[in-house]
Amino acid sequence: MKTERRLKELGIELTMPTAPMANYVNAVRTGNLLYLAGKGPGLPGHPLPVGKVGRDFTKEQGYEYARQTGLSLIAVMKAELGDLDRVKRIVKVLGMVNATPEFGEQPEVINGCSDLFVTVFGERGRHARSAVGMGSLPRGIPVEIEVIVEVNAGPARASAAAASRKSAGRAKRKSAKAKRR
Repeated sequence: MKTERRLKELGIELTMPTAPMANYVNAVRTGNLLYLAGKGPGLPGHPLPVGKVGRDFTKEQGYEYARQTGLSLIAVMKAELGDLDRVKRIVKVLGMVNATPEFGEQPEVINGCSDLFVTVFGERGRHARSAVGMGSLPRGIPVEIEVIVEVNAGPARASAAAASRKSAGRAKRKSAKAKRR
């Protein structure tokens, strides 16, 4: 639990991952890779930030939104893996910035997420990356980031919905067995 201890040292408390906004899941694991769906910034209890970097937000504000997004992505990793020490390496980050056509500092914005990953995971957080500008992003958010993570062996944690279905199935079988007696 070294990574969890590191988060605590940094004063970072992860929130529960947000539910997907459409017909997809937060993460898919295949082999030793975990693909995380794109996430955007936003803090629980606060309105979703909406606007373009270079017009409505500064580069520095964009950096903070990318950092917030990185925290959301780490929360997804934790929910999927159970233990953040199972993150072997952050492999690839795709950072998308909702920006004005003349804005060209997308890398500096996405550094908010990249810097966070290196601070939290150390060398395991260094990754390949693309940082691109977009004409728009879902709901008008300023930043969206998706990540590919290499994980150490071990089962992926069952989603809450799958665990609930499994538990309901056990209870149903138990009830049926009791009725037969």
